[in-house]
Amino acid sequence: MSKPLKIAVLGFWHVHAGDYAKQAEQHPGTELVAVWDDDPALGQAGADRFGVPYTDDLDALLARDDLDGVTITTATNVHRDIMVNAANAGKHIFTEKVLAPTVAEAEEIIAAADANKVKLVVSLPRLAHGYTQAIREVIDSGDLGRLTYGRVRLSHDGAIAKNGGEDGWLPRRFFEPETAIGGALTDLGCHPVYLLQLFLGADPETVSATYRSVAGRDLEDNAVVTVGYADQKIGVIEAGFASPNPFTIEIFGTEGSLTYTDEGNLLQVSGKQLLVPDHSQDAFGQWVDHIAGGTRADDNLARAVELTRMVVAANEAAAAGRAISYQGPTA
Repeated sequence: MSKPLKIAVLGFWHVHAGDYAKQAEQHPGTELVAVWDDDPALGQAGADRFGVPYTDDLDALLARDDLDGVTITTATNVHRDIMVNAANAGKHIFTEKVLAPTVAEAEEIIAAADANKVKLVVSLPRLAHGYTQAIREVIDSGDLGRLTYGRVRLSHDGAIAKNGGEDGWLPRRFFEPETAIGGALTDLGCHPVYLLQLFLGADPETVSATYRSVAGRDLEDNAVVTVGYADQKIGVIEAGFASPNPFTIEIFGTEGSLTYTDEGNLLQVSGKQLLVPDHSQDAFGQWVDHIAGGTRADDNLARAVELTRMVVAANEAAAAGRAISYQGPTA
């Protein structure tokens, strides 16, 4: 790449907006040049933080010939409109999960990116983490036997008020049904979802979900999703904004068991501790590589669609208060 790609941040709605802006600032292949947000206060604060101009004119920003790509961290409900517009303008897209509120919208976004030769990558960061690679190798080795059960839990305490305050550190907008679409499961729960899909498969027969709000908000901050497979495996996805980590993975089979916790980065298989390798290239770096190489992020996009499908199903099951049949891609 002869010169850095010029990148703009679209939206400081999500708490990870600053993280991706920092990556664009620090990656040798990219340069952060602008910020847009439909909320001037959020946008201007983000622009000031990174020392770049703020604009309230999205169309003008996307029309810039010198702009190569965008990171999208807007409210979830506007993902489809903004990403399709960015793709039609020929701007490469790196986006916060979930890709879209519905599978149809996710597929529309991908189609727009493909039609305009735009490189699209969804941030699914834990796929590149060392423990994920190690767990995949253990599963593939057959040492656990036939898999019977998997559980992935991720939580933080962002919804819980402390020291006499009224709110936790997570912004209230994360609990607005119209813009956020869903609560802990739709946001933080994405990570357990795509990891469980990686370990056990993305084709369960049934999905059930229980949501609760410890902080009494309009969306859940405490969620458990259970999926059942045709081969009798059970998968459990847990996510919450009402208690701190540890991040935990458990995989059980007919011949062994695997546990991982980020407390000490400890991976054990049937009581034996294994070395956890270093992380591989992160999602933002993969995006830059796809742009430079002219390649499509096939696996990332397929997983992003299936992640959306599972989140939609979990939210439906929670609303219905019962297990539902899982409608996979070929259904």
